[in-house]
Amino acid sequence: MVMQQYLLTYTGVVFALYLHHIIRAIEVPLDLPQPPTITKQSVKDYIVDPRDNIFIDCEAKGNPIPTFSWTRNGKFFNVAKDPKVSMQRRSGTLVIDFRGGGRPEDYEGEYQCSARNEYGTALSSKILLQVSRSPLWPKEHLDLVEIDEGSPLTLKCNPPPGLPPPVVFWMSSSMEPIHQDKRVSQGQNGDLYFSNVMLQDAQTDYSCNARFHFTHTIQQKNPYTLKIQTKNPHNETSFRNHTDMYSARGVMETTPSFMYPYGTSSNQIVLRGVDLLLECIASGVPAPDIMWHKKGGELPTDKTKLENFNKALRITNVSEEDSGEYFCLASNKMGSIRHTISVRVKAAPYWLDEPQNLILAPAEDGRLVCRANGNPKPTIQWLVNGEPIESAPPNPSREVAGDTIVFRDTQIGSSAVYQCNASNEHGYLLANAFVSVLDVPPRILSPRNQLIKVIQYNRTRLDCPFFGSPIPTLRWFKNGQGSALDGENYQRHENGSLEINMARKEDQGIYTCVATNILGKAENQVRLEIKDPTRIVRGPEDLTVKRGSLVRLDCRIKHDSTLKLTVTWLKDDTPLYIGNRMKKEDDGLIIYGVAEKDQGDYTCVASTELDKDSAKAFLTVLERPERPRDLELTDLAERSVRLTWIPGDDNNSPITDYVVQFEEDKFQPGLWHNHSRYPGSVNSAVLRLSPYVNYQFRVIAVNEVGSSLPSLPSERYHTIGASPEINPTGVQGAGTQKNNMEITWTPLNATQAYGPNLRYIVKWRQRDTRESWSNETVRTTRHVVWNTPIYVPYEIKVQAENDFGRAPEPDIIIGYSGEDYPKAPPTDIKLKVINSTAVSLQWSRVYPDTVQGQLKEYRAYFWRESSLLKNLWVSKKRQSVGFVGDRPRGIVSRLFPYSNYKLEMVVVNGRGDGPRSEIKEFTTPEGVPSVPRYFRIRQPNLETITLEWGHPEHPNGILTGYNLRYQAFNGTKTGRTLVETFSPNQTRFTLQRTDPISRYRFFLRARTQVGDGESIVEESPAPLNEAYTKNHVDIATQGWFIGLMCAIALLVLILLIVCFIKRSRGGKYPVREKVEVLDHEDHKVDDPSFDYSDEDNKEPPGSHTSLDGTIKQESDDSLVDYGEGGEGQFNEDGSFIGQYTVKKDKEETEGNESSEATSPVNAIYSLA
Repeated sequence: MVMQQYLLTYTGVVFALYLHHIIRAIEVPLDLPQPPTITKQSVKDYIVDPRDNIFIDCEAKGNPIPTFSWTRNGKFFNVAKDPKVSMQRRSGTLVIDFRGGGRPEDYEGEYQCSARNEYGTALSSKILLQVSRSPLWPKEHLDLVEIDEGSPLTLKCNPPPGLPPPVVFWMSSSMEPIHQDKRVSQGQNGDLYFSNVMLQDAQTDYSCNARFHFTHTIQQKNPYTLKIQTKNPHNETSFRNHTDMYSARGVMETTPSFMYPYGTSSNQIVLRGVDLLLECIASGVPAPDIMWHKKGGELPTDKTKLENFNKALRITNVSEEDSGEYFCLASNKMGSIRHTISVRVKAAPYWLDEPQNLILAPAEDGRLVCRANGNPKPTIQWLVNGEPIESAPPNPSREVAGDTIVFRDTQIGSSAVYQCNASNEHGYLLANAFVSVLDVPPRILSPRNQLIKVIQYNRTRLDCPFFGSPIPTLRWFKNGQGSALDGENYQRHENGSLEINMARKEDQGIYTCVATNILGKAENQVRLEIKDPTRIVRGPEDLTVKRGSLVRLDCRIKHDSTLKLTVTWLKDDTPLYIGNRMKKEDDGLIIYGVAEKDQGDYTCVASTELDKDSAKAFLTVLERPERPRDLELTDLAERSVRLTWIPGDDNNSPITDYVVQFEEDKFQPGLWHNHSRYPGSVNSAVLRLSPYVNYQFRVIAVNEVGSSLPSLPSERYHTIGASPEINPTGVQGAGTQKNNMEITWTPLNATQAYGPNLRYIVKWRQRDTRESWSNETVRTTRHVVWNTPIYVPYEIKVQAENDFGRAPEPDIIIGYSGEDYPKAPPTDIKLKVINSTAVSLQWSRVYPDTVQGQLKEYRAYFWRESSLLKNLWVSKKRQSVGFVGDRPRGIVSRLFPYSNYKLEMVVVNGRGDGPRSEIKEFTTPEGVPSVPRYFRIRQPNLETITLEWGHPEHPNGILTGYNLRYQAFNGTKTGRTLVETFSPNQTRFTLQRTDPISRYRFFLRARTQVGDGESIVEESPAPLNEAYTKNHVDIATQGWFIGLMCAIALLVLILLIVCFIKRSRGGKYPVREKVEVLDHEDHKVDDPSFDYSDEDNKEPPGSHTSLDGTIKQESDDSLVDYGEGGEGQFNEDGSFIGQYTVKKDKEETEGNESSEATSPVNAIYSLA
């Protein structure tokens, strides 16, 4: 998970920039008289598109509103004389309209705007207006360029001089870009340099192109065509893999030589603040490498960039420290050369101290400072209202001392605009600064009672822009404290702002700024609220999931509860569309059925109006791999072939296996079988093949997610035939009738047949008779031998054969002919009763020759003849139990007690049952009864519980009665167990409850002489008020409940005391009389402690009136009404106490609070 945090205060992302450029000058409100100030003007070098109208900006503010005039090339420009020229309303912006015709070039020149009112004149910079030009390329005929292979070459571009200069690039005449590298590259002057020419350079032509900015046009120069003279005219491809291409082509290797700049040294001058670009291009075979160094120091890594395959060195934002000697080193394996470039940094004027507007009070002193630097040192010229200060009317309160003008004892009426011009040979600077003499008391310019919210531990700023003349002194106070705020965590700025370096919770409060001068004071308040930062405490984590699974991306956020939180999700840094497969929750994002398109970066962004936090994670979706492709069979042999394939995309889950499958078209056409499996790291395998199979292969890729689709099938490959190498498996011999034997086997498959016309030679003979083998050749998978003796062992062999020969001699398998039913039953059957549900059997085994097959089991058939209980119906369904193998004894279980049974036995072989034995009879003794048929519990009221039950379905003997055990329980608490005994005919019992709250659990059993049967368990139903009982039991011991009850009791006691006092003062009012009075007239008592109304005697909803006239609520919890301040009604000693209320005068209370509050300004004024 990658966490990214962005904490934004109310000032936004520009807060730090603002603090870096705090405005030192105090702005004069526009409702006060002031000289003009230029607010907008065009750039000094102004290039315009000749197809558009020309707009030269000049806007200014002042009071009165300034008027504007222009000069062109130093002379007054009369706008009114030229119909194409006009000035925008309430602005000095010039508009030159060419819709009626005219040449924009006629208006080129140097323009300057003047804005003036009665307090002075402000000047704009001098604006050099030029019209963009995109001249055509001069027509020229370029001869064929013939040059030897390996020689250096420069193709000149010489683009037409446009304004601004065009962007140059090289292409072929068919508009294909020219490939550039360290051998072939374009220089900064637009020329194309070849360090050495090679034969392939003649495969295209070369055309220089110039793109002009304003017209958006591209002009193409006639192309150069090269003819390369080579010593070895062989095709280029014959040298492609040669270790030394140049020597192979007969090109002599040469040491480097500079193509640009020439010689060993050069000089370059650059202006401060622009980019320095140094370039070295060298020839040589092979093409040289270029390296850059600075003499006596290191290259400035923070602003150095190598370009054009290291042939150009760019240093951005050049300063005086970048002066010095730089050298480039060109080297190849033949040698190296060096070129030194001496760099001198000059500078157009730049400000050290730009003059600022000066606001003075009458008789106040001040100064304007204009300090600039440059190389060479700029000269400073002062102007006043656009005229040189030397020719301005004398002003005794003004003194010029070089770059400073000093004002002493200024008076109202001496306002003016001063211009400072700093210039040298590389440029100039012009700044306007007015001097305004005013007499104004302090005023606060910001809205009153601002609310500022800031995130804890962030830097913030409280603004209090102000104005006054003399310039007021501004101080800040917090929460009415008597000391000004400054130092430590606070920083005051000259424009009135109070900066808090790190806002903490204790910094929250009301801040007051007070501006003071000799004419008065002004104040404003700012309320600062400190908010908790927004934090993602658990963000999404990188996940790798399978396609189709469910994914949850966490985003648990902690933020200030008073700020509205907005949570958004981004995918790959763009807003995520929440479709029907996605669900956005408060603490995360759920994606159902992840698809491949869901893979990417997911960013959770939690934001409030003040800050935001984000967390990012990458979701990788695993998919089944793409199918392999381009299957190819090689290395064809009789029993093998090499299969090669190209793997498909693994879809983010490495391929673990490849499964090779095959299909043949003889035995099972269209059915694919697995052939072999290989690791995911291979894409070729040698496959072992069987003879006489027409193979076709395909490959399936497997990764953790699953299997790919099968590849497209390969071409077919047919192997030659051979005799079978194996015989059928699973050979068996068994009779289906008493006089036959069926021989079956598992046939050979397509890869085991090895040849055409597959058949099977079946052989058999009786075991231990030494008779000859009988045989039969078949093409099926079975053969039946008839007229066999009953259950005789046979030796069997099955051998495979095709047109190429027979398989090896097969193994002998023993089978048996068919069985007949057994001829004799078991004899000497003896029974012994073990218990009420089981008897043991013992019998004499039959002779083996009477079985006439394989003995499976001795089987006993038994049935219930009757019960010893009168009038009890029983089922006489026959049941059986088998005793596997040749055994003489067994046990018959799961019998019914107290019943008469009959039993007989048979011998069972593979054919079926033999004759039945004689029938044996036996009786089971008495047992314990089954559970009662039903057990019903009714609760007609809270005092009794009625129990009803039915007799057992299986008494298993003579019932002697019923036993009932029961116990009370309430939650986890249980009472003692009680026992009741009933006669066998009693099936009903009524229990008198001793506890109306508890429930009961009952255990009922039937009983015979043998003992008790199994219990049936039931519980009494829950009482109607059980929910209340449970809550009462659960909360009665809770501390909060005890406290609540105590509070209610105390409140009731207070109410009773108050009512007693009121009744003592007001006398007694019989209830009946009071009701009659209220029924006939609308009466109000004058006593202010009571408030009687008809509403007091209305019957509350959900209540009813008793016979004696009192009102009873359906709810029995009257204490809640008292505790919550509801109506209190009593009926005691024949007296009535009505509703009473104690009212507060809200306005009076608020007024008192306001009068008692201490104004923070009072304390501030005392310190001012």
